[in-house]
Amino acid sequence: MADWKVVLVDDEEEFVTTLAERLDLRGINVQVATNGEIALRIIENDSPDIVVLDVMMPGLGGLEVLQRIKAINSQIPVILLTGHGSTEQEIETMLESAYDYLMKPLNIDELIKKMQEAINSR
Repeated sequence: MADWKVVLVDDEEEFVTTLAERLDLRGINVQVATNGEIALRIIENDSPDIVVLDVMMPGLGGLEVLQRIKAINSQIPVILLTGHGSTEQEIETMLESAYDYLMKPLNIDELIKKMQEAINSR
């Protein structure tokens, strides 16, 4: 389907592994990181086309990871994943640096559409 390099970042290992498998089945090249430190190492060594990043993670949180990604390469679009309960103000703050956000649970087709839009907008 697409020859994209995607980094998925989420501390929920089962969720991120399943999502990676589903994207891989659609021909999308995926690297998985279960925390922010791993994600940043991947991004520094192999600049991806897009990052899909969970906001709520222990340790290095998603918004701090987002800031560091933008410091490494401000051109990498980032789609944030957030759970229900995020306020409008929190979402507006997130979108100052991120391309867009999606609420969990994800719709895989919606995620792929957003990734395509983000990559095409670069």
